[in-house]
Amino acid sequence: MKGQFTEIFILLMFSTLLDYFTGIEIEKSEKVSRRRFWFWLSVSVNLGFLGVFKYYDFFALSFAEALSHLGLKVNVFTLQVILPVGISFYTFYGLSYVIDIYNKKISAERNFINYGLFVSYFPLLVAGPIERATHLLPQIKISRSFNYSLAVQGLRQILWGFFKKVVVADNCAIFADAVFQNYEAASLSQLIFGILFFSFQIYGDFSGYSDIALGTSKLFGIKLLRNFAFPYFSRDIAEFWRRWHISLSSWFRDYLYIPLGGSRGGKWMSVKNTFIIFIVSGFWHGANWTFIAWGFLNALYFMPLLLSSRNRVHLNIAGEKSMLPSLKEFIQILSTFILVSLAWVFFRAPSISDAIHYMQLIFTNNGYTAIEELSPLYSLISILILILFEWGGRHSDIPFIQFKNVIIRRCAYMLVFIMIFLLGAYINPRSFIYFQF
Repeated sequence: MKGQFTEIFILLMFSTLLDYFTGIEIEKSEKVSRRRFWFWLSVSVNLGFLGVFKYYDFFALSFAEALSHLGLKVNVFTLQVILPVGISFYTFYGLSYVIDIYNKKISAERNFINYGLFVSYFPLLVAGPIERATHLLPQIKISRSFNYSLAVQGLRQILWGFFKKVVVADNCAIFADAVFQNYEAASLSQLIFGILFFSFQIYGDFSGYSDIALGTSKLFGIKLLRNFAFPYFSRDIAEFWRRWHISLSSWFRDYLYIPLGGSRGGKWMSVKNTFIIFIVSGFWHGANWTFIAWGFLNALYFMPLLLSSRNRVHLNIAGEKSMLPSLKEFIQILSTFILVSLAWVFFRAPSISDAIHYMQLIFTNNGYTAIEELSPLYSLISILILILFEWGGRHSDIPFIQFKNVIIRRCAYMLVFIMIFLLGAYINPRSFIYFQF
């Protein structure tokens, strides 16, 4: 454990020093060739470290497996190192900083303490959101004083984040893990519940962490980028990706999709670049073909909307001026959720063959014996409460703001607080899913 922390510290410090000095060199270099040298030095070293620690073993083993299919047996050297916590996130912080300096969108930060704090800011270091220097650095540099109303808002968001993590995500994880680990012995209903609960597990887990990070930052007077905007109320896949992991989606849009040409070359260019960012996004999540398949599947979902120029139809919220969604909106929300949930099977399964087999069992009437002693009651209750709160509060960042009456709002706080203690899954605590990325 001590060695792992030392490794993380050394990598983080090296990356921070590299981007700090190359940023200054890029800014003060007058020759284009010199600017490019420092720029590509930073980009190649950052991506090199990410590639070695996160992807080397994957490519080496995949290469060996491919050769084995050709009848050639190769013994490959693997690193077998533990992935440094947060490397995918702080690498992207530094990359965006250097790219923005190179494109003359920001000036290089001369104060190393300020820049170091930007890269290693603890609420978002291990699981985001992926911040930009243009947004966070100016807040770090200014003098701040305690803001009571912002702190109260932060505490509300922390409370809601804890509810989503320990009540929703961790309860759903108990059932989802049992099903995915023994899916061949699961009944049809258990297979369906397994997908449902993992869908809410990953949402409660990741958005819960984001809420805690954003809420904690508000206590310090710092506002981080919003990372989730009630994505399961989306009416199509395009809207879902505007509401899910917003900081990553916008990062790939600004630093990959647009530099590749975006949609400036017509439909073919849009299709090609869309597939690229979805597949790269999948690969960013982990060194496994399942993540690439997950990204590819989401790109396929996106294609009908892109080809029909309907990928920016739903820019408002569902049921914007009514208490309940219309029948059309409800069908759209449900169908989008089903598509997203089916894609999550590839995200969760250990291999593509397992994911395909899982899907096959759903659509075939298997005769396997159902997994015993699985009760979805707590999970269903937590999901229902989550949906009710978030649907009612979908007009704001935090569901609690929906209650204008102070007494009702405080009762809601107490209700959530009590549920965290009574319904929280504390027997087998689970770390946040995105810590592994």
